[in-house]
Order: sequence, then structure tokens, then C-alpha cells
Amino acid sequence: MSTMTATREETILQLNAVSRNFGGVDALKDITLSIQTGEIICLAGHSGCGKSSLLRIIAGVDRPDSGVLSMHGQEIAGPSYFVEPEKRKIGFVFQDYALFPHLTAEQNILFGLKALPKQLAASRAREVIEHVGIASLVKRYPHMLSGGEQQRVALARALAPNPDILLMDEPFSSLDSGLRQKVRDETFRLLRQLGTTVIMVTHDPEEALSSGDRIVLMRNGQIVQTGTGYDLHDRPNSPYAADFFGEFNKIPGIYRDSHIETVLGTYACKKALADGSAALAYVRPQAITVSTDKGQPTGKIAARVFLGDVEQLTINIAGLTKPLQVRTTERFPPTTEYVGITVKSEGLIIFAA
Repeated sequence: MSTMTATREETILQLNAVSRNFGGVDALKDITLSIQTGEIICLAGHSGCGKSSLLRIIAGVDRPDSGVLSMHGQEIAGPSYFVEPEKRKIGFVFQDYALFPHLTAEQNILFGLKALPKQLAASRAREVIEHVGIASLVKRYPHMLSGGEQQRVALARALAPNPDILLMDEPFSSLDSGLRQKVRDETFRLLRQLGTTVIMVTHDPEEALSSGDRIVLMRNGQIVQTGTGYDLHDRPNSPYAADFFGEFNKIPGIYRDSHIETVLGTYACKKALADGSAALAYVRPQAITVSTDKGQPTGKIAARVFLGDVEQLTINIAGLTKPLQVRTTERFPPTTEYVGITVKSEGLIIFAA
């Protein structure tokens, strides 16, 4: 396939101030985004944040109310110009795969190649069938395939016309959890090998972190933060971004002289907040160390849940209205009641309250 060994040498898709409104509600508001050739982008966020609306506009099944979309530097949607979906060289893998039930896997793949001469279509189908590794499935009908097999056939059908961009809308959500990671890993290994440019919608934080070269986190029709998985997980720019990608203890404090003062201690803060203002320290459960050594502050274990490699402790702290959630690899005797608390400063993320 000609997508093999594609390199990121150009902006393949550019969105400038794209907006879409439904009945007075902004589904999308001033979306500006550049996507490079061969890049895998995850559109992430909670249901209703606008990610599927954005995918529909990129696909061409919906039009923006304002703004411009360009592919390879050529406008495909704007105030006075619109390229129909079938002319955009964009493939689509749907959430439910949308395979034709009366066609075999091979016939499903050939369906998108009807514009090609029959011999060339058959050759292209064989090529993508080999790439995706579904030669043993080609004569089966969708009802004879497992969820993972249907997903692979749907992927092959979308790749067969050799699209410039592949759109994927929650493509693994219908698979059971035991199969989801395996199919997802195999799929993205193949797509990276082919150099395919991918835009995938997901509401699963783990899926976004593990799959995308970049994550575009959305909320209320707007982009909240864009970056690598490490950027969004380790350096969230807002409480919303932090909460989407992790669980946190939220410790209230006061900002003074480049520090936040809390009942757990005083910690350096790089953010410039108003002196004397209320702040919140976001602390991950694994960023808290507990021990039986004498130290301050001390907390009382209220509950413990053994999870195998780690144990989750619920710890009451004087001065905090909510108990701390702590994950530790330490093994405390069942009689342990009080533990000392230490917070790793590098595990702290501070926001204005």
C-alpha cells in the first residue's frame, strides 16, 4: 500500500476556527488544530464534549457553521466551498463496525473499491487482507466473526481505498476488556507500520494515553489541552485535564510567597497565584508515602483494600474533610492503626481553588 513508510513532512489536515452550533448550543467553538502526515491523534473527553461532532465535520458528513478545513493545503470546507465526503480520501471505522451482514468479509472489503477495475480492486483487497492478517476470514459473514475479527475486517475495509486519513469513532468500545487491549495494540502497531494518519475518538483515558502520538482533550466544544500523553498526564493545565487522566487527593491550602501551605506540609509552587489566595494541591494516591515511623502529620487508617501488588488505604487526617486515598506496596500488619504521611513534592500539581 502506498501509505507504507509515510513520513511526517507536511501538515495533512488544518482546521482554522471551526465552529458548529445546534439550536443555540455550541457543539464546536473556534477549533484550530494542525495534524501532520502519519500522526495518530486521539480526540478525548467526556460524552457530549464535541469530539464526535468534530470527527463528522472532518469526514464531511456535517458542515461547519464557520471556519475552514484544509487537506494538503487545499480547502475542503469553508464559507463558500465544500468537498463531498466520497472525494476527501478519508476512511472511517465506526463504533459498531457497520459491516454489511449479507456480504462476506472479502465482499465487505471490495465494496469500497467499486470505482476501480475489477482486477485492480481484487489485487488491492488481497494486499490489505494480507496486511491486516485476515486471510482465514475472507469467506465468512459478519455473524460468523468474533468482535475482534469484525474490528479487523472493518479496519481492512477502511484501509482498502488507501485513504489519506483514517477516522476511528470509539473503535474498541464494543470489545470486552480482556480483548480490547490486545486488538488495540495490534491495530496501532499495523497503522504505525503503514504510516497511516489516524484521528480516533475515545472517552477512555487509558486508551488515549497508550495510543496517541498526541491527545486533543475537549470540553464543551473547545480544546482544553493538546500534547503527548506524558504532557497531559504529568502536566495537566487545568483541574478538568487532571481529573480526566487520573485520580487525585485534593488538599486545600493557601498560596504564600511561591509556596502552598497545607495540613500535610508546605510545598513549593511554580505557578504565580495571588498571595494569600486559596489553592488546591492535587496529589496522586501513589505520590504519598506511608510508614510506621514517627512523623508528622499522622493519619488513622480507616479502610484498606488489598489489590495484589499494591494495597489501597483510606486514611483520615485531622484538618481534612475528606480522607486520603493512598496506594502503597508496603505490607502493614493488620493491627496497624496510625501511619506517618509524606508527600512526594514531584507528585504535586497545584491549581487556584
